[in-house]
Amino acid sequence: MAHDDVDHDDSSDRLTIGRRIRARRLERGLSLRELAEALERAPSQLSVIENGRRELRLGELRRIARVLGVEVEDLLRQEAPSRRAALEISLEKAQAGALYQGLELPDLPVRRSLSDAAIETILRLHDELERLHRERAATPEEARRVNGQLREEQSRSGNYYPELEATARDLLARIDHRGGPLSHRKVSLLAAELGFSLHSVGDLPHSTRSITDAENMRIYLPLERSATDPRTTVLQAIAAHVLGEEEPADYGELLRQRVEVNYLASAMLLPEAGAVDFLRAAKAQRELSVEDLRDEFSVSYEIAAHRFTNLVTRHLDLPVHFLKTHFSGAIVKAYQNDEVRFPTDALGAVEGQLVCRWWSARQVFQSEDRMSPYCQYTDKPGGTYWCTSHIEPGPGGEFSISVGTRFEHTRWFRGRETTRRFASSCPDQECCREPEPAAEDRWQGSVWPVARLHASLLAAMPSGTFTGVDRVAMLEFLDRHSPQQGPMTGMPQP
Repeated sequence: MAHDDVDHDDSSDRLTIGRRIRARRLERGLSLRELAEALERAPSQLSVIENGRRELRLGELRRIARVLGVEVEDLLRQEAPSRRAALEISLEKAQAGALYQGLELPDLPVRRSLSDAAIETILRLHDELERLHRERAATPEEARRVNGQLREEQSRSGNYYPELEATARDLLARIDHRGGPLSHRKVSLLAAELGFSLHSVGDLPHSTRSITDAENMRIYLPLERSATDPRTTVLQAIAAHVLGEEEPADYGELLRQRVEVNYLASAMLLPEAGAVDFLRAAKAQRELSVEDLRDEFSVSYEIAAHRFTNLVTRHLDLPVHFLKTHFSGAIVKAYQNDEVRFPTDALGAVEGQLVCRWWSARQVFQSEDRMSPYCQYTDKPGGTYWCTSHIEPGPGGEFSISVGTRFEHTRWFRGRETTRRFASSCPDQECCREPEPAAEDRWQGSVWPVARLHASLLAAMPSGTFTGVDRVAMLEFLDRHSPQQGPMTGMPQP
């Protein structure tokens, strides 16, 4: 119990304690003022406690229990002291939730004049709204909500998962990999060690990156070259097998599996021990650089940047943030544990939001030098941040990959001497979201853009399976390539 606090992050726990204090006060026939005087507090302070709006230290709770003549354990019991109190707690909890807040309704004070029947009606309506939201679980809106929860979890953990690091070490030990870049040969050796054979084919379904046939222990890969490192594709398939991943039933499982699989694959490409030694040496020289990490382990800049965020907070005590941004300015991926404020929509979703034009993630596209690292300082509402950005091609155009940190940690990074500095007041609309008045006046009434309508706006459910994989095409592919099927005329063979 840290700092001698009654540790109740859940507001419903504070509400229950508050209602139990109120119930015991009323049983003793004490008014709010009388109990407050006995505790040498103002009645308003006691009211805040009884309404569950403030956490109590254990010493305070003991004093209240002593004045009320009850044991502390009585006030800490989980159940509400009465049916009415349970209804009030449920109503308070519902009003504090995201669903009720999103309705933009005024707060409903819980007074004695509000009957039990009225509270029950409100709670039933709220439960029905929650049920309808749960039924929309297979929609992009739900995916964004779940993704936000995962991002918060990553922030709390420093984007570091020790159990996945241990799994990566065990897998690499099986092929006696002792450091340095993981070669294509060693990736093949690892697959063989696990009993898999690799097959590059020309007819892999378009909706898949790879297909694993666990019955025949085969991993099918695309024959054509792409921007994706084949080592990554194989390691992701291996990671899914090792972690025992099954076809996800909802967006929560889908996104969590993707995070775990990508993390484990990256942890094998850039093993923790070697990468941390490399980063510590660079920090000692004040030469931390994502580019150097990329080159040392022969991986893409994006993988190196992700791995950088996995390791530097845990091992170098450096909070950081990461952004992958489309050249249009839309965020594709985001992570932070350095308190930088990303743009969000009304539901708290970051992905798809536009980055401020003055941030490094957007300014890098203005640079004509694509060889040298791009670095800049940005004065943001939450403080000054230093960022480095790099552009990589991808499906749908170019993307910037950015890693940044607060000003006080910049001394450890190469590129800290940059003179580029911009100011951003986003999310203030006047920062970069509103056109110049002269331009607005010049074109007022004479412009009619034709918007690009994204198919996802009209498709609540992906076709085929939950994940969007064309299941018919996938099963036909497996039938064609199954060793038991035998040669099939006119079809590619492994």
